[in-house]
Amino acid sequence: MRVVILGSGRGSNAEAILQAQQAGRLGAAQVVQIFSDKPEAGILALGPRFGVPATFVDPAPFKTKLEGPGEDRFIDAIRAARADLVVLAGFMRVLKPKFLGAFADRIINLHPSLLPAFAGLDGIGQAFRAGAKVTGCTVHYVTLEVDAGKIIEQASVAVAPGDTLEALATKVHAAEHRLLPAVIARLSRATK
Repeated sequence: MRVVILGSGRGSNAEAILQAQQAGRLGAAQVVQIFSDKPEAGILALGPRFGVPATFVDPAPFKTKLEGPGEDRFIDAIRAARADLVVLAGFMRVLKPKFLGAFADRIINLHPSLLPAFAGLDGIGQAFRAGAKVTGCTVHYVTLEVDAGKIIEQASVAVAPGDTLEALATKVHAAEHRLLPAVIARLSRATK
């Protein structure tokens, strides 16, 4: 299963996937390309470290969504990589029907809450401010409605009485780094 990772930030979840691949824990999946919509994104530096091509794709003309010429450039790049699975790992753009249609049922996202609770931006902060006793992370299929696609798997994280927001974020990120590679491995076995 050929995997493409899309990210906008430092790439800690992408790094967890690549480490799992290096350790032989990614099943029949292989990351073949990393793409970012930010030329300075840390995720791009992972490519040379792990021997995976990592490329900036110009998302213009929009700042928060992927539509128009930018959307076409991403579709073309992902098709050229012959991706079987597109993994959103901190990709901070709203996807539109054309992109979703090009890779129907092949796009997954990692969200830092137990969906459907605390969808949207800052899932960890939302859970913390709401006083949740349990939060976690969710891997789900991507649909037009943000964070509303079919849930593939979740990992729970207990919120301890003395947890700060930073401590909770650390625990949720650790759960993400275990969950996302495990889901990719499981999906790769299901497609064999």
